[in-house]
Amino acid sequence: MNDTQLLELLNSLSVEEKIGQLIQLSGEFFNTGAMAVGPMQKLGISEEMVQLTGSVLNVLGADRVIQIQQEYLERSRHKIPLLFMADIVYGYKTVFPIPLALGGSWDPDLVKRCNQITAKEACAAGAHVTFAPMVDVVRDARWGRCMESTGEDTYLNSVFAKAMVEGFQGDFTPGESLASCVKHYAAYGAPEGGRDYNTVDMSERRLREEYLPPYRAAVEAGCELVMTSFNTVDEIPATANSWLMDEVLRQEWGFDGVLITDYAAIAELVAHGVAEDDKDAARLAMNASVDIDMKTSCYANQLRPLLEEGRISPQKLDEAVLRVLKLKNRLGLFEDPFRGASVVREQELNNSTESKDLSRQAAIQSLVLLQNANETLPLSKGSKIALIGPYADNQDLNGLWAVYGDKSQVVTLKTAFEELLSPEHFQCTQGCELLDSDSYEGLGDFGFFTKEQTSLNSDEDKAKELNQAIELAKWADVVIFAMGEHTLQSGEAGSRTDLSLPSIQTAFMEQVLPWAKKSVLLLFNGRPLVLTDIQGKVDAILECWFPGTEGGHAIVDLLMGHANPSGRLTMSFPYAVGQVPIYYNGFSTGRPSKTSTHSVRFTSRYLDAPNEPLYPFGYGLSYHTAEYSNLEISNSVLRSGESIEATIKVHNRSAVGGDEVVQLYIRDKVGSVVRPVKELRGFQKVHLQAGESKILTFAITEDLLKFHTKEMRFEAEEGDFELYIGKSSEDYLTAVFRLEK
Repeated sequence: MNDTQLLELLNSLSVEEKIGQLIQLSGEFFNTGAMAVGPMQKLGISEEMVQLTGSVLNVLGADRVIQIQQEYLERSRHKIPLLFMADIVYGYKTVFPIPLALGGSWDPDLVKRCNQITAKEACAAGAHVTFAPMVDVVRDARWGRCMESTGEDTYLNSVFAKAMVEGFQGDFTPGESLASCVKHYAAYGAPEGGRDYNTVDMSERRLREEYLPPYRAAVEAGCELVMTSFNTVDEIPATANSWLMDEVLRQEWGFDGVLITDYAAIAELVAHGVAEDDKDAARLAMNASVDIDMKTSCYANQLRPLLEEGRISPQKLDEAVLRVLKLKNRLGLFEDPFRGASVVREQELNNSTESKDLSRQAAIQSLVLLQNANETLPLSKGSKIALIGPYADNQDLNGLWAVYGDKSQVVTLKTAFEELLSPEHFQCTQGCELLDSDSYEGLGDFGFFTKEQTSLNSDEDKAKELNQAIELAKWADVVIFAMGEHTLQSGEAGSRTDLSLPSIQTAFMEQVLPWAKKSVLLLFNGRPLVLTDIQGKVDAILECWFPGTEGGHAIVDLLMGHANPSGRLTMSFPYAVGQVPIYYNGFSTGRPSKTSTHSVRFTSRYLDAPNEPLYPFGYGLSYHTAEYSNLEISNSVLRSGESIEATIKVHNRSAVGGDEVVQLYIRDKVGSVVRPVKELRGFQKVHLQAGESKILTFAITEDLLKFHTKEMRFEAEEGDFELYIGKSSEDYLTAVFRLEK
């Protein structure tokens, strides 16, 4: 349709039909007969309004989608197709590593290709919109949804936001692309206490400097939808925040796409205490330019009374409906309401060889080698290997938010090892449970994810497993411990105050480690953990995250030296939980712990722990050793409108080729407001053959130096700057230059 036809369609709709386009319901409302009555009664929504609903939540599978769409269109007066939206975050049936892991690849093109594969699989299953990417900046490992973010850095998250949107959406070819919904706008990743759904409070400057840029990068990349966050911004819930949604998002950034709430967020305005009732909540959301009400009856039951009372304008309603119609038109649904959904194509694409190969490669690049004492890794050929732990033969490697992932396709560590090694060189046992029984009870219920305990139910079973593990440790040259969080310990509503490994696992390791000649710890988790107590007791640590469908293969590839680790952390690992939130680019304060002229007692520090993290942002080891030297800048003065170049030599002085992530940081030494101690402003991932050297060049422009000044103008200020290029946020070479305007 063209714009004129869309306006004609809009004007032909009744008020109820317009309101229907702004309602999103889940699949049970589209069951037949009595099966749909219960959900309607529970939500308090009429059957008439269900028949007018504009979009469907989390219903996928080509046969089901086609059936619902056909039945809906048969009843529809105007034949406006339904939109099918779903949580397809880091894979559909083929699951890629969690986003926090993918961020560790420092490879936006790789992530873009992963999302292209995801879009193809999901389109065949009937999806039109994905609730991704999540680009929230996250600096508090207590928050469960760390796993969905690419990390703590504004710049890096912005780079990945663009790549992910482009991967999902492509050129909108039907059957190949999804409309992308960026979330959670805004600052959802900064809740007080690291507790999900909790209050967020920060200055406008900090919001604009650190938290808004990744959302804006997604908008500039062309994302079609934005999702409101659950939290407050300036003590106003985001879903009712006109300044955030209308003034900043729509007017300042020029976003003209669809704004959708997170689950039940409009009704929750009452619980927040800014709305008296559902009607008041609907008024606030509509006046904040929120278009779609996800899974409440607020818009369905309250928009018409609000219109009649003059508390919202017909123009506001029409603008919202037109944005929804434009999205459906953009997706080509008026011409093809099924948009490539196909049972045959679905079966062909799901877990294809191409998809699995990319999942394996993504996992290889996402794993981070944290420790490798005495070159324990890679494992020597011919070594006797004992694999022990609750993740040794466990298919729960997808993480919590792989809603549609095919668990049956997940390659376990045991399976991957047995493909390579005979029983004479490889043995495996579970060893211990993931959690004790009390901890399992504390996980609660989470819809689609089944809370399963393993088979060690009796004291006799546990003692038998412990004895078996000790015997294997005595037999083996290397003991590999496969440990980590339970899937339900991270993800939405997975906030924790204890970031250490579960005590049942550490107690078990303490009993087995004395018998191990060499030891490797594999970590499966959705957030940074506190590893201070275990770090010195094992030889090597490999951060595996939740690595997805091909995780087992990828991990064994690295352990056996078939691939070289190249992952680098995008969230700092705290030394102690009391440090969080902890991140590399904070402020020095007036009494910095290392350079202040005050006595040590009266500086900004902890009495019982260092200020620094255990493992910093950008950190990761490889099997090769790279040396950085000869940092030079083309001119010590950068003039407005011009650029200078920084060059550095990187030399691989080992006999192993590998990838190096070369990171560029800048510090503004004096500003009209306090500036961070350093900020990531560029990176390059390069492959170095054994013994190879490369000269890398970074362009330094005035744009890299801009920030929100004392007067809230986004610009660079004249003055001196420090430049850091190196392996991580704490390992670099330094140069200086000056900006003159």
